[in-house]
Amino acid sequence: MYDIKQWEHIFKLDPAKTISDEDLEAICMSNTDAIIIGGTDDVTEDNVIQLMSRVRRYPLPLALEISNVESVMPGFDFYFIPTVLNSNDVKYHNGILLDALKSYGHVIDFNEVVFEGYVVLNPKSKVAQLTDAKTDLSIDDIEAYAQMVDNMYKLPVMYIEYSGIYGDKNYVEAAADMLTETQLFYGGGINSFEDALEMAAHADTIVVGDVVYKDIKQALKTVKIKESHK
Repeated sequence: MYDIKQWEHIFKLDPAKTISDEDLEAICMSNTDAIIIGGTDDVTEDNVIQLMSRVRRYPLPLALEISNVESVMPGFDFYFIPTVLNSNDVKYHNGILLDALKSYGHVIDFNEVVFEGYVVLNPKSKVAQLTDAKTDLSIDDIEAYAQMVDNMYKLPVMYIEYSGIYGDKNYVEAAADMLTETQLFYGGGINSFEDALEMAAHADTIVVGDVVYKDIKQALKTVKIKESHK
């Protein structure tokens, strides 16, 4: 069984976006620690299974980040389930999870499930708008959310998500300082090795997504942060 605590770098692939076989091979053979399949819009059973079958040719951990119940299927090593802590809509706290458990609770292997405490911070992002997230947060808010995740909910992952823009490292550092057991993921706007290195100084795991589709060479350079930590 894979240990997500060891993951420093993840590529996140959107099933609704197109990636060539050549670029997918480069991503999967890049020494990244894992691939997450997930997105906000147009995530369907068909495009998830198509991308999963392509990634499965390569020997690395594969996770599905669940955005709707309809696209959930067997065959992944992990199922990442977000709860958007700063959402004003209870659906994105536990409503989708409730529906999933009613449908699939009897067949779920909970050893494969990773519950993520999300804090969404880019107000213009699709995920912030979809979940009605309160994004004008202070450092104090971030610290309190980190304590909530780590000490009270005891979730395995806290995910600071800027989704499309590069975030404020001070917020990431503030969260990191409060966490003792929970693993800190950062995602958003990592477009270069320098971006990756800066955020990896505070987050346990960086998640690289959009740049895969914009500049594959820059995306591949972000994996080098693993060498810098040795």
